[in-house]
Amino acid sequence: MTTSKLQQPVVRHSPSQGANSPDVWGIYEPDTGSIQYICADPATKKAALIDVVWNLDPKNYRFSTKSMDQVLDLVRQNGLSVAWVLDTHPHADHVMASALLKERTGAPTAIGERAPDIARIWAGLYNLPDAFDPARDFDRLFAAGETFRIGDLDVRVMLSPGHTLGSITYVCGDAAFTHDTLMQPDVGTSRADFPGGTTEELWDSIQAILALPQNTRLFVGHDYGTDRRDAPEWEATVAEHRASNRHVKDRTKREDWIKLRNERDATLALPDRILAALQINLRGGRLPAVQDDGHSYLKIPVNRF
Repeated sequence: MTTSKLQQPVVRHSPSQGANSPDVWGIYEPDTGSIQYICADPATKKAALIDVVWNLDPKNYRFSTKSMDQVLDLVRQNGLSVAWVLDTHPHADHVMASALLKERTGAPTAIGERAPDIARIWAGLYNLPDAFDPARDFDRLFAAGETFRIGDLDVRVMLSPGHTLGSITYVCGDAAFTHDTLMQPDVGTSRADFPGGTTEELWDSIQAILALPQNTRLFVGHDYGTDRRDAPEWEATVAEHRASNRHVKDRTKREDWIKLRNERDATLALPDRILAALQINLRGGRLPAVQDDGHSYLKIPVNRF
């Protein structure tokens, strides 16, 4: 994905709108343009942490927990308790903090049930046939249509493939966490050119998201800024996307969008963290086993992409 032009972390609260409506905090991570989320039940103060980042410096290959610590500080400041640690897909642009968050909070981790299919693709690309087992490394693999609870709030899982073949959307009342499907309305949509992704499936996933009730708050996975604004944005309603999303507003033709998306994707380089991130994320946010010198090592395919 693109390097963010927005260099400062930003926190923003989207308050509950009433019954069956969560409090949502978005925490912007500027190095990767990622938005991390806290989704909380106002009544019980139970919360889910969604797509939290384990910071990786790709120049020196050193990790820090500054983003995760910021998220957990917000949890404490707002009197919340963590019930779930959730990811929408195995991320290509950042390393997930899920395993560390489970250690810190005791909350179970979850991702979509097609993560093993993604793992098989990347096991072949890394030539690591036995490295990845999402069923072992996540506590729950959610199926399409499955439901669970955050406190008294019901959450429904939507399968939303296209960006990856196993991406999922979490719909909690009037909030939907749509990951790498939509961008903000002034930007458009996300890429679909990673192994296992397709523009055709991404179109269908976006249309299913835009069929949610008009007042649904859609929380996207990334923002990199635009020439017209100098602050990150990550929330807009279904109605706002249908009225003004520059790629997929109402009356956009499927074939026109697929052509636009494919042409755009053909110009994009790999994210600078992808080859490290995926072999960690497909282990649930864990480094490979430590070797006899006390260090972990990553395997990088050469001339493969």
